[in-house]
Amino acid sequence: MGFLDRSRTVASPDWNRWLVPPAALSVHLSIGQAYAWSVFKPPLEKALDLNGTQSALPFQLAIVMLGLSAAFGGTFVERNGPRWAMFVSASCFSTGFLVAALGAWTEQYWLVVLGYGFIGGIGLGIGYISPVSTLMKWFPDRPGMATGIAIMGFGGGALIASPWSAQMLSSFGSTPHGIAMAFLVHGVVYAVFMTLGVLLIRVPQSLPAAATSGVSAGSGQAGVSTPAVNVSARNALRTPQFWCLWVVLCFNVTAGIGILEKASPMIRDFFADTATPVAASAAAGFVALLSLMNMAGRIVWSSVSDIVGRKNIYRLYLGAGALVYLVLALFGGSSKLLFVLCAMLILSFYGAGFATIPAYLKDLFGTYQVGAIHGRLLTAWSTAGVLGPLIINAIADSQKAAGKVGPDLYSTSLFIMIGLLVVGFVANELVKPVAAKYHEPVLQEVKS
Repeated sequence: MGFLDRSRTVASPDWNRWLVPPAALSVHLSIGQAYAWSVFKPPLEKALDLNGTQSALPFQLAIVMLGLSAAFGGTFVERNGPRWAMFVSASCFSTGFLVAALGAWTEQYWLVVLGYGFIGGIGLGIGYISPVSTLMKWFPDRPGMATGIAIMGFGGGALIASPWSAQMLSSFGSTPHGIAMAFLVHGVVYAVFMTLGVLLIRVPQSLPAAATSGVSAGSGQAGVSTPAVNVSARNALRTPQFWCLWVVLCFNVTAGIGILEKASPMIRDFFADTATPVAASAAAGFVALLSLMNMAGRIVWSSVSDIVGRKNIYRLYLGAGALVYLVLALFGGSSKLLFVLCAMLILSFYGAGFATIPAYLKDLFGTYQVGAIHGRLLTAWSTAGVLGPLIINAIADSQKAAGKVGPDLYSTSLFIMIGLLVVGFVANELVKPVAAKYHEPVLQEVKS
């Protein structure tokens, strides 16, 4: 276990910080497979006689466990270091697939939920926060770009996993045994790939000067610097700023994750009664395209936030996102191109919200325990991971039972998403600088 100790990961003076992003990407590209879950939904529903709500359970539980493990494990990650965290992540994530494979093989769906959702979800949470906090320490001068690089990988994981999973299901078959083989291959390959990050990750010997000299205000005024502020994770929970950002993240994620989890069957439902229905292979390609936009939004929009400020960029995510949802709800069924373009833009804002939130936290609370604060904030993701798929799937199932088809299956849920984004927009407007009474003493800043 000494190899995993934080002291063994301290970088030498000549270490190139640009070697850290590939280490982060090896983990995030792997755990980003979660966004390709919709590819497994139709085969599981057919093989195990499930409905849409039931087939979403592994994904929902994985997101719940992501937030909970990030919240409760954030302090351990800061204390034990990124190599320990990435090793734990790789072990849980890969084991989750192996347990899910056993569940599919024996047709015991509860094992699929336990493996992919519970065990794999713990790997998601620990693996998600560690590279992010490490990159912010290496790149204090460009926090939006740095976190965008890592979290881009999480969004792009499905870009690889979606066609790869579809191909395996085609080769192995969409039977319980075929699904089990696909899960098994995932578990083994991801274990090897994530190990590369475990070996490569390093932490800086000390925080670079830029980390304590001043940070972007993040208030919408580009180029403005504020004195270094450091707030402990414990005190951060007592601030209104934390809870405003919790609402912002929760509702931005809810609006995007519902579509992402249902992407493959959703586009097929929208155009099922048209002259040219969407084939299963095209639907899988649609999932991959959404993953590409999810990934691109994370690096592009988060980098823009370094220029325009965090508050302004969230005005775009939430305000423009609500308008795009309105277009999708009213006119999405009239054109496949319009549907795809709206979904692409929504998913770019969705991914960007994840990538920008760590830099927003750094602006408000400083680098001291920012990883732990980020972990606690990800409970908003846990909540959204239940809300989004539940809203989309439950309403679609009830509408289908009522005899409705096409866009009518989703129109109610899309208007609900618009309302949530408006609430998130208001919460973002309420974010102000953190009061001095929550700041850590100057001596504590130097220690950290």
